[in-house]
Amino acid sequence: LKLALIGQSLFGQEVYSNLRKEGHKIVGVFTVPDKNGQADPLALSAEKDGTPVFKFSRWRVKGKSIQEVVEAYRSVGAELNVLPFCTQFIPMDVIDFPKHGSIIYHPSILPRHRGASAINWTLIQGDKKAGFTVFWADDGLDTGPILLQQECDIKPNDTVDDLYNRFLFPEGVKAMVEAVQLIADGKAPQVPQPEEGATYEGIQKKENAQISWDQPAAALHNWIRGHDKVPGAWTIINDQVVTFYGSSLFDGSVPSGQPLAIEGATKPGLVTKNGLVLFGNDGKMLLVRNLQFEDGKMIPASKYFAAGETSAIELTEEEKKMAEDIKSIWVGILTNVPVIEDSTDFFKSGASSMHVVRMIEEIKQKYSGLQLHNEDVYMATKFADFIQMLVRRLRGEDKEEELIVDYVSKTVNNMTVKMPYQCFINGQFMDAEDGKTYDTINPTDGSVSSFLEDVDKAVAAAKDAFENGEWGKMNARERGRLILADLMEKQQEELATIETIDSGAVYTLALKTHVGMSVQTFRYFAGWCDKIQGSTIPINHARPNHNLTFTKKEPIGVCAIVIPWNYPLMMLAWKSAACLAAGNTLVLKPAQVTPLTALKFAELSAEAGFPKGVINILPGSGGLVGQRLSEHPDIRKLGFTGSTPIGKQIMKRNKQKQVSAYCFLLTQGMGAVYFNKGENCIAAGRLFVEESIHDEFVKRVVRYLEGLLGPSSCSESRGMQRAPCSSVPSQNILLTNDALPVSCAGFFMEPTVFTDVEDHMYIAQEESFGPVMVISKFKDGDVEGVLQRANNTEYGLASGVFTRDINKALYVSEKLEAGTVFINTYNKTDVAAPFGGFKQSGFGKDLGEEALHEYLRTKAVTVEY
Repeated sequence: LKLALIGQSLFGQEVYSNLRKEGHKIVGVFTVPDKNGQADPLALSAEKDGTPVFKFSRWRVKGKSIQEVVEAYRSVGAELNVLPFCTQFIPMDVIDFPKHGSIIYHPSILPRHRGASAINWTLIQGDKKAGFTVFWADDGLDTGPILLQQECDIKPNDTVDDLYNRFLFPEGVKAMVEAVQLIADGKAPQVPQPEEGATYEGIQKKENAQISWDQPAAALHNWIRGHDKVPGAWTIINDQVVTFYGSSLFDGSVPSGQPLAIEGATKPGLVTKNGLVLFGNDGKMLLVRNLQFEDGKMIPASKYFAAGETSAIELTEEEKKMAEDIKSIWVGILTNVPVIEDSTDFFKSGASSMHVVRMIEEIKQKYSGLQLHNEDVYMATKFADFIQMLVRRLRGEDKEEELIVDYVSKTVNNMTVKMPYQCFINGQFMDAEDGKTYDTINPTDGSVSSFLEDVDKAVAAAKDAFENGEWGKMNARERGRLILADLMEKQQEELATIETIDSGAVYTLALKTHVGMSVQTFRYFAGWCDKIQGSTIPINHARPNHNLTFTKKEPIGVCAIVIPWNYPLMMLAWKSAACLAAGNTLVLKPAQVTPLTALKFAELSAEAGFPKGVINILPGSGGLVGQRLSEHPDIRKLGFTGSTPIGKQIMKRNKQKQVSAYCFLLTQGMGAVYFNKGENCIAAGRLFVEESIHDEFVKRVVRYLEGLLGPSSCSESRGMQRAPCSSVPSQNILLTNDALPVSCAGFFMEPTVFTDVEDHMYIAQEESFGPVMVISKFKDGDVEGVLQRANNTEYGLASGVFTRDINKALYVSEKLEAGTVFINTYNKTDVAAPFGGFKQSGFGKDLGEEALHEYLRTKAVTVEY
């Protein structure tokens, strides 16, 4: 189709570009005049492509069309008008002129919220759904027939920007292109808008945005987030207008803080370390992150009482030169301002968020060691304040505050261990956004401590750290020096003690294996950081020129890692060490019942100097936190160790996302069944024993088990371990240690042996993941028969063979369908050897060089010269 685009903004620019890609001809772009000497993004793109661009300040005067404007429009011969985002009033003789009429994008689910500020009113009114409509223009106010609509859920703390960036912008661009194609194909519907449910609310203006305090907390929150950025909800504090930004609901006990009287509020707010806590008339709370004063200055709400404490500093000659360089950058952006003075305000001089991005990028190019973020500009909008902020940052005077950690302490194992108990997000321990908590239980005695959960902002922090932070700019050798082996080794006794009281591991095992192998893993992968290499590839030359083709190994981006409860710290190390060595950032969810060493690891990462946002730890429910991580659009890879059913669910939800998963499974072979109380993913779940040694083997097993007892990690794991046992006939069960006091507090289970187990039995097909040994006979010398039985399973993580005949051992290792085969040993894993299974025991590898490739992507580059 021949299209006329009427509108403006980045949204209009994207619609324009995508329509051209689809083969439609843009015969004219009609947009607003340049502002402060700068063209609108839509105009910039069209002018670059050679598309005719018209910039009219208005289309009509006193209700009548301006004839020369209408004639200029008609001259392009459009068959359809497309209005992606338009702030001007377009007369009906333009709207109706093309043979297909005009279509408009509107950011609401019409007929609700007709008119301007529709997204704001969607939030202010507390709607549960947001969305957009593409409709046919008529002479009413957003009343024309509907062509198509789409909707999305509104999250409790969504802002206008959140909805716009997550859904309304990207999906809206696609919908506009789809709508044009439907018209081109003659398939576009025209559904009349119903009057039922129709609303109209006016444009949001600053004078109408004052907060009325006699409302529930949810209504206050909706009002503030509905006005977020523009025009801003405000109130009076100490006779000054203060605007609130960054509201979220706050559910939990009232935090400690300094009272702040607010005009009209029946209860003072509280300035806390996380922001300003406010109270609704229902006694519930909300939290505001940032405050803006009448002079335009914005501060973190947590700094309200310290806002005026910073004094000006004198600049050195070198710093004065830098200030002049920055001034030249401001001059290049603020082209309408003849002279940049100390009092020049970036935004009051006509700059927008787009100019913020430009300024920061130009400063980073000139001063590569200077770390800046968009919010820094909003916090120092005047030139003098901005320079002071930069100088303090370069001098190191605004270094991050010392990490604040609220601990739970416990005296155990002749030491006092200190355990963090909050989410770790963007370099800080913090309460969950909604204040919710859950209990984690010591499996040896049933004692309880409280912990918190959270999600989306951790991914945002990791994404920002990967794309904009110093982690991505750090050279590989520096990255290797940060990785935590030495610090973990220094704290190994405390880590082992925490692991013991959280997971029930025997202390000596926790020290040697849970912590010891974790230290080895981090040390091993730290050495890989500066050894990740691509390759050069000989290809046919494009004669008479020559070609050079090479590959680069690049980090993937933000990775989510979900780990199980049997080896909490070691599973963290196996996955996160490779992930970090490759240069990714991560959001890790420990098992809900064993989060403690992961949170201690977070504390150590801050001590080691990891930049904010690189490592984020989210304790919480797998069904909530884990599911959200698996579905999050900004997660580029999910590393998962867990059950097969959950693994299958994740795969269904992640068709396009890279996933590596290892599943708890039934394994074959002789080996350490009771290692780590049987809570071991490679535990020898079923032993095939030759008839000639079977009876003696069983007797020795029983003798060995006398006196052994260990706790399961939690009540659920004990229940899971006992479930398969209940289906076995009594004649096959040999229970030991009947006299042990298993009725004591805690989650203990007696070591159990099943003998003469047949292949069809449930216990032969499903593992208990606990202290359970399953023994089956096979005829002497029947290697092929026992191999067939051993491989007759959908699982294959690890296996083992014990024999004095090395030829037989190597033959069996070749035929066993498992990712690891132990010969005359078991549980002998090493950080340099790849670990991972076949079939439903997952894909991808932990440990060794192969694990690095799980967290890298290969890029091929070809150069002609």
